[in-house]
Amino acid sequence: MKAVRYLLIAIVAIIILAVVAIAIAMAVIDPNDYKPQIEKAVEQQTNLDLQLEGDIGWSFIPLGLELNNVSANLEEERFVALDQLVAQVDFWSLIAMSPRVNTFVLDGLEANLEVNEQGEGNWTRIMRESPQAADGTQASEEQPAEQQPQEEAQTASGGEPLNFNVENVQISNARVHYTDNSTGQAVTLENFAVNASDITLGSEFPLEVSFQVDTAKPQLKVDGSINARLAANEALNDFAVSGLKAVFDMSGEPFGGKSVTAELAGSARANLENETATLSGFTASLANLALSTDLEVQGFGDKPALKGNLDIQEFSLKELLSNLGQPTIETSDPDVLKAVAFSTDIGGSPGTATLENLTIKLDDTTFNGSGSYTLADGGIVFNLQGDELNADRYLPPKAEGEEAAASEEPQTAEAGSAGGSGSGAAPESDLLPLETLRTLLLDVDFGLGKLIVSNLTINEIKASTTAKNGVLKVDDFSGKMYEGSFGANATIDARSDNPKWSFASNVTNVQTLPLLTDLAEVDMLGGGANLKVNATTSGNRISALRENADGQISFNLAKGEFRRMNMTRMACQGIALVNQEQLTTTDWGTTTPFNDMSGTLDINGNTLANKNLVASLAGMKLEGQGTVDMKQTTLDYEAGLRIVGEVHRDPACRVTEYVENVVIPVECRGNFSEDPAGLCSFDGSRFRDTLKTIAENAAKAKVKEEVDKAKEEAEEKVKEKIEEELGDKLKGLFQ
Repeated sequence: MKAVRYLLIAIVAIIILAVVAIAIAMAVIDPNDYKPQIEKAVEQQTNLDLQLEGDIGWSFIPLGLELNNVSANLEEERFVALDQLVAQVDFWSLIAMSPRVNTFVLDGLEANLEVNEQGEGNWTRIMRESPQAADGTQASEEQPAEQQPQEEAQTASGGEPLNFNVENVQISNARVHYTDNSTGQAVTLENFAVNASDITLGSEFPLEVSFQVDTAKPQLKVDGSINARLAANEALNDFAVSGLKAVFDMSGEPFGGKSVTAELAGSARANLENETATLSGFTASLANLALSTDLEVQGFGDKPALKGNLDIQEFSLKELLSNLGQPTIETSDPDVLKAVAFSTDIGGSPGTATLENLTIKLDDTTFNGSGSYTLADGGIVFNLQGDELNADRYLPPKAEGEEAAASEEPQTAEAGSAGGSGSGAAPESDLLPLETLRTLLLDVDFGLGKLIVSNLTINEIKASTTAKNGVLKVDDFSGKMYEGSFGANATIDARSDNPKWSFASNVTNVQTLPLLTDLAEVDMLGGGANLKVNATTSGNRISALRENADGQISFNLAKGEFRRMNMTRMACQGIALVNQEQLTTTDWGTTTPFNDMSGTLDINGNTLANKNLVASLAGMKLEGQGTVDMKQTTLDYEAGLRIVGEVHRDPACRVTEYVENVVIPVECRGNFSEDPAGLCSFDGSRFRDTLKTIAENAAKAKVKEEVDKAKEEAEEKVKEKIEEELGDKLKGLFQ
């Protein structure tokens, strides 16, 4: 035991002697005398030109170093400089193996980082090239690579928890300028300051940070300040932030020259060992937009489990855009986009983020539902149900003269398209992002109680959409409108660069008169429409979809009427010509009722061909055929009104045996994007065929009349002869 005691005394004595020796050396030696040697040593080992212009000082208790007015040039240009550096460590804490930094002061730091046009940074040229070894490889004083992992492993797994204390940290007036000559970008960090005190592992300490950042592309300025209390345990695997308050004042080109303020507040905690993280009372705001959340994360791998909530308070989107210096969204209703809100609960099994109690508010419309996102495959599932939405309120307002321009626009646009890249025609772009579509994994169900769009009112909308392996399917799209209903489904196969489209729809008893009136202010056709559509096409541009369209549309309209045209008058014009008389009726009306109209449209590219148009009118049967050119928005129909009964009470329109079953020709030609009332009229050019039929009918009637007359005369002669012969026999009998 005595030996141990003497050994301890000897060790203490050695330490005391070493401390005394160091104290005497620091008191006697002036470090400023060694400036030339220090500068030369740096110059020999690096490409830096070190200049120690200020005093160098050191102290023993506390053990410290002070540098003043230090700078370093790289290739004759200022690389780094500082006004003052003070670092002081409590000497006795080093002896006790528990280092405690009394003070760390860094003032006036300036650094200039630059990337040349070849993408090389100036900091990569600080160190001199290493001399070549005998075998041609570069010599290195670093320890063997195989030795490093072993030591790192020992450091990571062994040893006591770090006991580290800093009494005061002050960084002020720091400036870093970064220039990239290859891109023209320039970023400056200045007025950077950090203040922290009583930094001790295992307990909270205050932190204050302030800075200013300027960028050249785009021109942006950010003034930031951060205040918080930080904490870290001795094992450095548990970190916490509390009382966070961060404010960022931003201005510049992205905000249209306006100033915008963003703020963050709340608390956060992360434990690396348990792989847990939390946000508590966290809030973020940008101008008039504010969100709040509480969130827990379990697991930092590929299958984290989330639990919490997210809430975006009601805000005006129009006001937000104005505050951010962005263009205003012009809407036909100026009072929309002023009440937008979002809230949801967050949960789900590991690897899946699930949104429950999801609520989205858009002015007077509210959507409720749920959703989820799977991290492993990016699968998105949503179920949203809304109450009522008037989409027309969100459309851009119509400018003066826009309606007239719109009627001319289809011809102009198509003319430019037909002529190639005309001077005024915008180049056509792809409709679908095919690469993105191929990666989508979707399952979305959507419902809406009432939708007003393009002035149409649609109720009880249901839509179901899926996407997988590059195939997007609208499995069901249905609703009710104008006393009828509709259902449709569609498929887009985007697995090739020439996507294939298919579409099928079934419309039942939709009243066309209010529909067309609301849709396009067209009131030319009324009746309960029944449609069946089956069509396919391919391509990724509007022109290609039109040209490749193929399919069929069958239609039937029950108990309807043609409005703003009177086909009875057209028929009577032809009948009056036959009767060689003049019509005396002046009030013909503006409608033509019919009991039933049906037909089939064959889709062939931009052309719809119809060969079996049939409609039952009063005393007439409408028959017709023709084409519709969707590219030129033109109609070319030849129709006929077959006389099958009494047509009108006008004497000149009386149906004689000459006109019965003849066809009065009608033509419908022109641009249907214009006034539809002038499309159809009596076709005089084809009336000669009608006259021929009438002449044939008249000839047949004359022949029949002559035959009947001759037959009647023959029968009379036979009768007279029989009566004469019979009379003679009777006279002989009575005698």
